[in-house]
Amino acid sequence: MASLNSVTLMGNITRDIELRYLANGTAVTDISLAVNDKVKKGEEWVDEVSFVDVTLWARQAEVADEYLGKGKPVIIQGRLKQESWETDGQKRSKIKVICEKLTLVPRSGGDDGGGGGRAAPPARRPPPARRPPPQSEPSPQPSGGVPDEDIPF
Repeated sequence: MASLNSVTLMGNITRDIELRYLANGTAVTDISLAVNDKVKKGEEWVDEVSFVDVTLWARQAEVADEYLGKGKPVIIQGRLKQESWETDGQKRSKIKVICEKLTLVPRSGGDDGGGGGRAAPPARRPPPARRPPPQSEPSPQPSGGVPDEDIPF
């Protein structure tokens, strides 16, 4: 039987990015993402927050370090991975997300989201306006010439 392991989350980063490099030069960072959901409790709607651990590798880790920080919104697409370890004789495990695609989300209304003092990504300039080609002035008819609309073919 086939299986599917895919997750898409949108949330806010809970702490500043701490980029590190492995011995082979590969960049890696672990972030925590706060994902909000509104649930109805009694007659009231309340926010319920889930915290999800995410690992970013290579260029995505470097982009996160360069442009993201605490409080910044982001979309993560990836897959789930279960990690297991033993502490003081007790087996422990947790599920985390391995990021396969990172999408930066701009904040509206000029709110910078309280980021970690990092510069915002450079704004894209709109393409230059296309001007119609210059209209050439109609060439004057040679004297005694026949206008085009009078030519039978």
